Amino acid sequence: MDIVATLLDTLISAAFWTAVLRIATPYVLGTLGELICERAGVLNLGIEGIMTLGAMAGWMTVYQGGGLWAGVLAAAACGALFGLLHAALTVPLGLSQHVTGIGVTLLGTSLSSFVYRLVLPQASTPPTIVPFQPLPLPGALAQTPLTYSALALVGGIAYVLYRTPVGLAVRMVGENPAAAEAQGLNVTALRVGAVMAGSALMALAGSFLTLSAFNAFFFNMVNGRGWICIALVVFASWRPGKALVGALLFAVFDALQVRLQQASGGVLPYQVFLMMPYLLSILALVLVARRASYPHALMVPYRKGER
Repeated sequence: MDIVATLLDTLISAAFWTAVLRIATPYVLGTLGELICERAGVLNLGIEGIMTLGAMAGWMTVYQGGGLWAGVLAAAACGALFGLLHAALTVPLGLSQHVTGIGVTLLGTSLSSFVYRLVLPQASTPPTIVPFQPLPLPGALAQTPLTYSALALVGGIAYVLYRTPVGLAVRMVGENPAAAEAQGLNVTALRVGAVMAGSALMALAGSFLTLSAFNAFFFNMVNGRGWICIALVVFASWRPGKALVGALLFAVFDALQVRLQQASGGVLPYQVFLMMPYLLSILALVLVARRASYPHALMVPYRKGER
């Protein structure tokens, strides 16, 4: 009964929903980034490494004296650069998107570690910065600017994808690149641009961790969030609005497990609560994914003139 009472009290608590939005932010940004890549027909398994690089680049920029927004821009630029690398190997060259993505993840995480140790060889504990501070809005929960930006991007990206010629072109090269080429569209340029834009958002997801959620960079801080984002894209059926719902759902599970763990009084091993959000997310993914309509040219290389 104590757990039930705790659950009810938690669900009506403003502090709980504030935490949910904070936890969901990197998932929203990362999922939107992966969604853009896949809508254009490119699977980007480099998301975990790109998020790690974005976290390090954003934090390092601020630590070296740059402003917080300069850190955000630096993270986005690094993400776009790694997106260009991934796209250059997979789009015009047609290399395996799985292998290339894993290689990008390994490169991003290793490079982040190398740069950190190069700049701070003697650091025994992660140095800290002053992160973004929560900004209360009238009638809303207090969040940092990056959370508000992530929520605004959901609507912005949905509008671009479904209400603009650019969005139609991106979706077309992910569904039928031959038809897109017949309409005079440059399939290679559109796919490369989409992967760069999506990767920039992935890096922003990483920068949120060091510039808003925490105030330092430490190894393994991304902790599998990138892989969760890939699953959330499927859960969302490649739609931005559903991506927001999926990210919030996972964040609710994650925030609940902490509070239920405290309420249990050690009756159950804490590992049960730690794995709860992942188990529930897998269940939700299984129920939804069977009806998901994926881009038909996803992971299918295309060369000009081929049919």
